[in-house]
Amino acid sequence: MEEKIDKIFNRKLQKPLRQEMRKTASPIERLLWAKIRGGQLGVKFRRQHGIGPYSVDFYCPAAQLIIELDGESHYWQGKQEYDQLRSEFIQAQGLKILRFTNLDITHNIEGVLNRIYEHLIEPP
Repeated sequence: MEEKIDKIFNRKLQKPLRQEMRKTASPIERLLWAKIRGGQLGVKFRRQHGIGPYSVDFYCPAAQLIIELDGESHYWQGKQEYDQLRSEFIQAQGLKILRFTNLDITHNIEGVLNRIYEHLIEPP
């Protein structure tokens, strides 16, 4: 059975990549995941969730909120342009994006969690 072309979330073709990204998550991703998984903030998050041709670090369907962690690779040449195109596509789907650096997570995890929570309780 062929997948619908217009499917936006979790395309089957990308499943192996998403699974591999979960297995090889960075220590920073694992740290944040430990704090937001299992409804700890009152809602469910998914990790390495497919949106169109992209995979996002964390996605909360109930709040239509994406959390992206920007490590060193996000500052490599050409990566910022890619991130901009990716963000435009995601926002065109009506989704919000919160970005944090690795340093935000390691040095201010409580502040990060508070900021995420503030976005979760905002009315749509």
